[in-house]
Amino acid sequence: MLPAQIRQAIEAHARWAFPQEACGLVAADAEGRLRMAYCLTNIEACSSRFTVDPAEHFGAQRHAERQGWKIAGSFHSHPRSAAEPSTHDVSGALDPTWIYLIAGPVEEQVPVRAFRIRSGSVKELDVVAAR
Repeated sequence: MLPAQIRQAIEAHARWAFPQEACGLVAADAEGRLRMAYCLTNIEACSSRFTVDPAEHFGAQRHAERQGWKIAGSFHSHPRSAAEPSTHDVSGALDPTWIYLIAGPVEEQVPVRAFRIRSGSVKELDVVAAR
């Protein structure tokens, strides 16, 4: 389930960062429902890769913990290409429990797709809009 507000935050962050990749983290509650998108700084300042600012990552993690949530995944944009994991995305996916959200290409409508990436294997998840 991808709540509309989280999808909108990811889309808006992708548009804001264009032509560079946007990035951030998502938090979920104990039942696994996504509760927050943290729009963070891409310290790579690049259109083809991202690295979340470590201090902002820590701040997002602290905020999530105060709410009783956990960081459950990350998101980033592909400014000009399809929303599917690149080889760099797959090799950089270190937590097999996380959800990896990718938005792109950045146009009027910004598709957001979800994936699980485990040991180099990519599985697309159905994205169901939640209210």
